[in-house]
Amino acid sequence: MPRVPSLRSRWMSAAAGLAVVASALAGCGSGGQGGPVTLNWYNFPDDSGALQQAADRCGQRSGGRYTIRYNKLPRGADGQRQQLVRRMAAHDTGVDILGLDVTWPAEFAEAGWIREWAGEARERGTADTLDAAVRTATWRGRLYAVPYNSNTQLLWYRDDLVKTPPRTWAEMLAAAEDLARAGKPHRVEIQGAQYEGLTVWFNTLVTSAGGSILTPDAQAPSLGAPAVAAATVMRDLARSVAADPSLPNQMEDQNRLAMESGTAAFELNYPFVYPSMKANRPELFPHFRWAPYPAVTPDRPASVTIGGIDLAVGAYSRHAELAFEATLCLRDRDNQLTNALEGGLPPSLRSLYQAAELTRSYPFAAEVLAALDSAGLRPQTPAYQNVSIAVSHTLSPPADIRPENDVADLRGQIQDALGSKGLIP
Repeated sequence: MPRVPSLRSRWMSAAAGLAVVASALAGCGSGGQGGPVTLNWYNFPDDSGALQQAADRCGQRSGGRYTIRYNKLPRGADGQRQQLVRRMAAHDTGVDILGLDVTWPAEFAEAGWIREWAGEARERGTADTLDAAVRTATWRGRLYAVPYNSNTQLLWYRDDLVKTPPRTWAEMLAAAEDLARAGKPHRVEIQGAQYEGLTVWFNTLVTSAGGSILTPDAQAPSLGAPAVAAATVMRDLARSVAADPSLPNQMEDQNRLAMESGTAAFELNYPFVYPSMKANRPELFPHFRWAPYPAVTPDRPASVTIGGIDLAVGAYSRHAELAFEATLCLRDRDNQLTNALEGGLPPSLRSLYQAAELTRSYPFAAEVLAALDSAGLRPQTPAYQNVSIAVSHTLSPPADIRPENDVADLRGQIQDALGSKGLIP
């Protein structure tokens, strides 16, 4: 089998091929003579206006030293990463602040594309911040980003159909079967498409069963019995009456819409579904409740995969000192609260979970905080993208999973991915 070039080789090739981009963008990060410096912030597209408010607010607070230009990345995570990789491989000096998915800091740090947070900046960037969120931004013991927002999944259910939320996956499937026999809505909505959401589902089940995808040093696959248990749960759901017929194609938003349509009793999803249900189905909203994510086994609570965005300072920024300062402002208490209330994204600052402003809009704040305090991380490795592709390809569609065989196949694929060998599907 031909050898795929290493990550470092691909980065170097991209840099050479995109050098023209860097020269074209060389002037993007500076202000006019005598005026404030313009800092370019690249982040996910936000329809709520919360990110633009944060950029404007921090520019005003700078006393005229800088303004922040919020540049919207593509809507999909793959497109976001691709654009940032291309810019950083081209040594783009116009990228000052990067909004990174929590799985990207290791890759960007290893490539030398983002700056380390040290000294006072590190202290300020981690104060009052959730431990699991800080770990997502840490690579080889060093901090390379600061958490902007966090995220986690809960079990959402209809209490007009289910009086007591299930504690385990087995209980949930049994409840769905009872509802189906009674001719009532009974589906379990979850992300089953061949994409990152499927990897998140598998990772959550593996960590909930007491395992991990990689060894602690991230040098080899771990998997084992917990991975087999996780794959079995996925297969059992996909072959049960609880499975949505569209499971192999479903992502978070399709899950939300299915729950709002009234055909489902359960949904595993992020908190954005709560305000959506309130706005779109007011007649169902009074029965829309939440509970901890179901466990794989009765003796071990679930460990849900943490999500969110970390903010990093670009290695080639010509205004790094201002960029560090601006980043601390972007993720301060006021901006995280606005992002939570208007953008629907849980904060990474612990104290906000006790703030009355948040708990009024997030009546499930305590459950979110508990899930984040016991959260599992996706594998931290510069090769994460390849590892994730191997997982989602091997376990798709969920109904065709062969737990022991697929986990064995996955072990070999992940080993190749870590060594940049083989063809990634």
